Order: sequence, then structure tokens, then C-alpha cells
Amino acid sequence: MLRAANASAASRRPLHVLVVDDSAVVRQMMTAVLGGARGMTVAVAADPFIAMEKMKQARPDVMVLDLEMPRMDGLSFLRKIMAEDPIPVVVCSGLGGRGTEAAMRALDEGAVEVVAKPKLGIKDFLQDSATLLSDAVRAAAQARMRPRGVPERQAPVGEAVSAARPALRLTSDKVVAIGASTGGTEALRELLMALPPDAPGLVIVQHMPELFTAAFARRLNDLCRVEVREAANGDRVIEGRALIAPGNRHTRLRRSGAHYTVEVSDGPLVSRHRPSVDVLFQSVARAAGPNAIGVILTGMGDDGADGLLDMHRAGAVTIAQDEASCVVFGMPKEAIARGAVEDVLALQRIPEALLAGARGLRRRPAPDVIRNPRKES
Repeated sequence: MLRAANASAASRRPLHVLVVDDSAVVRQMMTAVLGGARGMTVAVAADPFIAMEKMKQARPDVMVLDLEMPRMDGLSFLRKIMAEDPIPVVVCSGLGGRGTEAAMRALDEGAVEVVAKPKLGIKDFLQDSATLLSDAVRAAAQARMRPRGVPERQAPVGEAVSAARPALRLTSDKVVAIGASTGGTEALRELLMALPPDAPGLVIVQHMPELFTAAFARRLNDLCRVEVREAANGDRVIEGRALIAPGNRHTRLRRSGAHYTVEVSDGPLVSRHRPSVDVLFQSVARAAGPNAIGVILTGMGDDGADGLLDMHRAGAVTIAQDEASCVVFGMPKEAIARGAVEDVLALQRIPEALLAGARGLRRRPAPDVIRNPRKES
């Protein structure tokens, strides 16, 4: 009882956020935004050495970290934190060029979120950006911090399947829609690396800022046997291709005759995000119906829950990542609670399940599969 009471009290205390950035203007902006958010307190440091002194006084729940700073760069500081005392880190990086590539490296090193650095000279931080920043910090605070290191690479699903039975040629009639947020960059890497080159076409929403998604797509393209690229308006969804929704743009699936394409467009935030998983999933329910497979991965909030329910009602196969393998079990939990999910699977089992769904085969529950209780009742 005492442990439960202590945990409850800890959950009620304000989040302590440490902003580490050499720009006084950025520190001021972030203090105003995060300090004005309910349930947060903010401390600031102009470089990692000052930050380390402040961390001795009060360990932060979340750090917002710039990558280009004097005396010690952000990546070096991030590695030090993850080696000595891992805490959730939200990387604050400039758009384009070295900023985006450094942000991708930071995600590899253990950062759980990436946000775009505010443009200097803007007096009022845009409302949308302020919402996304505070949401990123709240999501990071819920992250399960795991030891770093690349997981042992398993045999790709396509190779394991072909050893058991003749390979089945998949067609572009089947579409896989995937939504992810906090922790999703590594989850998507593991999932996509397991897919064979003739996997069904995929459309993916990963909550990331504008321009970062292009670097993320390039990173995955270098690692995977399927082609991975940032989606452009009118791109076809075809076998062996994964399209990543551009940051700050909604992406929808459209039926064009016998083919699927994507529509990339502006618009207001939906479920507090742009791109929104709900926007993608709802369009897939309309355009593909029972020819689709929907997958919702790790992330905070409920973006994608309503859209996955639409897909489920339209006859699609629907899958959620299980709590044990999630960094943040928010989006999958909400989708499960709404009755949108057919199977809840550990991350490493999802590639096999979506390929089975693309063949029209509904998998029987394996021992690590939790059936949706609403579906069973």
C-alpha cells in the first residue's frame, strides 16, 4: 500500500524539465512554453557542464537538449547521460542539413523524441509548435528507458516463411498502414528490416517535425530490403515500397482506378498532430476497406485509435504493439480500449502477422498474443 501511495504521489508532482541550449532566446522561449504548461517546472543550462551541475542538485524527469553547443556538443553529452544515468531526452535540433542528420544520430544514441528548434527572432512561439513541444516532453516522461545497443538481427520474415513453404507473390491490392509516435523510430526500423522485398505497399505516419522525416526515410532505406522514402503527393503505393508521411503534412490513401496513391496536404492539427495517424487510418478505411492491414505502434496519446476502429469496422486486419515492447503504451492502449484491435503482439511478431494478413490468412493466437477482450466477449 505504501509503495502504491508513493507512486501515486510521484505521478502527481510536476515534471521537472531541464532545457540545455546555448541560445538565450531559445531558453527563454522554451521556459515560457513549458513553464506555462500545467504540471511542469523548468530549469535551464547554457551548456552540458552547467547542466551536469544542475543535475546534481535536482535530477530532471526530462531533458530538452540542443545538439550544437560550446565546450561539449549535444551528442557527446547524450552518450554520457545514457551510459551513466539514462533519462528521457528530447532533442532540439535545427531544420535541414547537419541538424537533421545529427537528430537521426541522437535517436540512435537513445533520445526518445525530436523537436524542431524554434526560429530565432520570432517573439511568439506558434501555438501549434508550443502544443507539439509540450506533448513531446510529456510523452518522453512516460518512456521506458532501455539499455542502448542494436538488437540482435533476426532472420527476415520473408526468409523464414520461404523455408517453410513456396513464396507467395504479394500484390499491391493489399495496403499496410502504420502509425507510431514516441519510440516509433526504432520500432519501425526493426519492423521494416524484417520485411521481404516483395512486402505489400506501406504508408506510415511517424510523429516527427518537418524535414526530419526525409532524413529518417533515407536512414531506413539504407537498412531495409524494401524501398523507403518520404511520401510526395501522387506517389503510388506499390509492392516493396514504404512511404513515410512528411513532417507537418497530413497523408491520405486514395484509390486511383486499380491502384493506390497518396495525397499529401496541409490542414489543421488532428488529434493534436500533423501528420495524424487518424487522418491516414480513416482514409485507408475508406479507400481500401478489407484489403488493408492497420498497425499501431508505441506512442503517447490517442492518435490513431479512432482511425483504427474505422479500419476494423471496414474489415481490415488490425494489430497493436504490446505493452512490454512499447516505449510508451499510450496509442496502442487507447486503440485496444475502443475495440479497434484484433491482435496485440510483441513487436518482433508484427512483421509475420502483417504478411499473413496480406495473404488473407488470419493468424491463430500464439502464446504471446493477447486477444482483444472486447472481441472475445
